[in-house]
Amino acid sequence: MKPKILIVEDQFIEAKSLNVILTNAGYFTCAIARSVDAALSIIEKEKPDLVLLDIFLHGEGTGIDLGKILNEKNIAFVYLSANSNRQILEAAKSTKPYGFMVKPFRAKDVLIMLDVALYLHKNRQPEKTESIASKKPVAVALPPEFNNLIGKSQKFLETLEQAKIVGAKDTSVLILGESGTGKEMIARSIHKISARRSKPFVVVNCGTLPPNLIESELFGHEKGSFTGAATKREGKFELADEGTIFLDEIGELPIELQVKFLRVLQEREIEPIGGKPRKVNLRVLAATNKDLVEEVAAGRFRIDLYYRLNVFPLMLPSLRERKDDIIPLANYFLKKYAEEGRQPPELSEEATKSLLQYDWPGNIRELENTIQRNIVLSNSAIIETADIPVSKKTTSSTPANKDGFKTMIENERDHILSVLESCNWKISGKGGAAEILDINANTLTSRIKKLGIEKEITARKNS
Repeated sequence: MKPKILIVEDQFIEAKSLNVILTNAGYFTCAIARSVDAALSIIEKEKPDLVLLDIFLHGEGTGIDLGKILNEKNIAFVYLSANSNRQILEAAKSTKPYGFMVKPFRAKDVLIMLDVALYLHKNRQPEKTESIASKKPVAVALPPEFNNLIGKSQKFLETLEQAKIVGAKDTSVLILGESGTGKEMIARSIHKISARRSKPFVVVNCGTLPPNLIESELFGHEKGSFTGAATKREGKFELADEGTIFLDEIGELPIELQVKFLRVLQEREIEPIGGKPRKVNLRVLAATNKDLVEEVAAGRFRIDLYYRLNVFPLMLPSLRERKDDIIPLANYFLKKYAEEGRQPPELSEEATKSLLQYDWPGNIRELENTIQRNIVLSNSAIIETADIPVSKKTTSSTPANKDGFKTMIENERDHILSVLESCNWKISGKGGAAEILDINANTLTSRIKKLGIEKEITARKNS
C-alpha cells in the first residue's frame, strides 16, 4: 500500500499539480492544507506518512513552524520552495527535513524525492527509540560493484547502503565529506550499479579548470566562436550524454556559470559557446568538501542550485570516525604498493597502535601515502614503527592563544605544514600536498604565501 501524503501549499495551481502527480503515481493524498492550523487539523484526523510543506503559507505561522512540530511528531516532511535567503535556509535545515524541492516541480523529481525521504525516515526512526548501546549493527548486503570500497565499520556501511539505494534512482547525488574520504570512488560505484553503467563516466574537477576555459570545457564551443577556437569542441556534458558526469569540487564552480549548470539540471539542455541549445540525457553526481550553506551565505553559490543538487546528500564519514577501517585499509595499501614478487610487509603491534592513535586529517589519501612511504623506507618483512610525519604537527612553533586554543588560521597553517612534511615538501603532482588536501596546486601556493610559511618550508627542507 502506497504511503499517505499531505500537501501543505497555499498556491492553488502548484498544490493541484502536486496532487495530480501523486495521484497518477498511486499515492493516496489527504485534503490540501493552506495554513499551519489547517494542516494540524488534517494531521490529527488522517495521520499522513509524509508532508510536502511550503515555507510561506496563509495565516499565522510558516512551514518552518510546522516543520518543528512534524519533527517532534516523527512525521517525515520535505520542504517546497521557490527561493529563500540564508536565514530561512538555516532555519529550515534546523527542523531536520528529508529534503527540499524547488518550484516548478517535475513529476520525476517529485517521485524520486518521495522515495528518498521515505527511505531515510524509515531508517532513521530506530535512532529515536533505541539507545546507542542497545542498537545492534545492521547487516548490509552490498553489490559486487562496491567490493573495491574497503571498510566494515557501521557508519561506513550505512553510507554504502544509502549509495546502493540511490544508485538505481537516476537522480542527482551530492557527495559530501572531507578531503581524501573517497568521494570519486563512491561516485564511480554509484555509476556502476545504475542503468547507465555501460555508458560514459566523465570526471570533471571544477577546482582545476582554468577560469578562462571552464565554460568551453563544460559546455563546448563551435568553430570560430572566439579567438583560438579553430575547431568545434564537445564539452564534458556532451561527452557524458547517456551516461554520468561527476563534478568534483562543485563549490569551485564560478557563480556566473552556475546559471548554465542549473539549466542542465532543470532542462537537461546545454548551450555551447557560439552554438544553439541542445538536449542531453545524463545523470549528475557532484561532490564538495565545502559547506555549501556557507557558500550560499557568502554569495558564492546559488541557493536554487543548492536545492537542485541536494535531493540526495550522501555524507562520507572521515577516517577518524571509522577507526575500525584503518587497519583493513592499511593492509590493502600494503598489498597494493608491495614490489612485484615481494611479500607485502606486515605491521607490528607498535606500528598498528600508531596508525590507530593518529587522527588522519587527510583521511584515506593520507593513509595511502603514509603506507606507500613506509614500504619504501622498510626493507624487512615487518614494519616495526610506522613513520607518520604528519603527527609532528603538534610540535609546531605556532603558539596557542591565551586560552590554550589555536585560531582557525593557526590550525590551517599547521595542517598545511604537516601535509607538506608528509610528502617531502612536494606541492603539486601525484602524491603532492595539493592532491592530499584535495585543492588546486595554485590555490595551495597562494595559501602558503598568505600564511607566511615559505621561509619555514625552506628551513625545514634544508634541515
